[in-house]
Amino acid sequence: MSKFREQLMKMLFLAAACASILAVALICFFLFANGLPAIGEIGWGNFLGKTVWKPSSGLYGILPMILGSVYATAGALLLGVPVGILTAVFLARFCPPRLYKALKPAVDLLAGIPSVVYGFFGLMVIVPVIRDLWGGSGTSLLAASLVLGIMILPTIIGVAEAALRAVPESYYEGSLALGASHERSVFKAVLPAAKSGVIAGVVLGVGRAIGETMAVVMVAGNQAVIPSGLLKGLRTLTSNIVLEMGYAADLHREALIATAVVLFLFILIINLCFSLLKRRDQP
Repeated sequence: MSKFREQLMKMLFLAAACASILAVALICFFLFANGLPAIGEIGWGNFLGKTVWKPSSGLYGILPMILGSVYATAGALLLGVPVGILTAVFLARFCPPRLYKALKPAVDLLAGIPSVVYGFFGLMVIVPVIRDLWGGSGTSLLAASLVLGIMILPTIIGVAEAALRAVPESYYEGSLALGASHERSVFKAVLPAAKSGVIAGVVLGVGRAIGETMAVVMVAGNQAVIPSGLLKGLRTLTSNIVLEMGYAADLHREALIATAVVLFLFILIINLCFSLLKRRDQP
């Protein structure tokens, strides 16, 4: 009876794994089957290199959206990664137990807040502050970076903290035995040992930031132009798709699917870079 249950569970796990692989394969097939012909019709150079997106005139240049996604994600990383890693270090190695019981659920709660709520917070709080301090409309690259920086915090904190706690205690104790202080032992022995896990958290944060839609739509200004400054509006790849897919048809619709192909390739490149970094760190 136990062998039968074991075989049954193996079959269930295999079926679940195959279903996941099939779902990814179907998504890839749909995107590439519908997106690549559109890119071929528009022209790779025109689609990826032109700066004018005007479907009514047959112009489908997504370079402003590519740069908008890159700029917004880079800004989010500059703001979110240092805060996230230092918060993870504090929770794993410095936080008193009583305070941890309050902070940890608060961090976990951040991960469960819908993105539209983050966008509403940015629209009602961050955008007016930027408008009052520096003028303009407030909806800008800076606002998008701030909102995305907040949104990626729970991902980076959660993965980095788990990586720090997984480091054998002997690393920390050995550093103390050599005369290092508590702080030096954490930052010179424990944190480097958890580098792969910390990088994994950053990569997941990048994926969250570059794939975010609703919050960015609400605070970025949605201008299909290359942003010329922190206080200028922009449009990301995801925003471009969600704003126009509802009424797009024919080549316009296929161009939006092709935009999703470019976004998909971005995610693949990010994951490939992480795999290469992880492989390089392995002995």
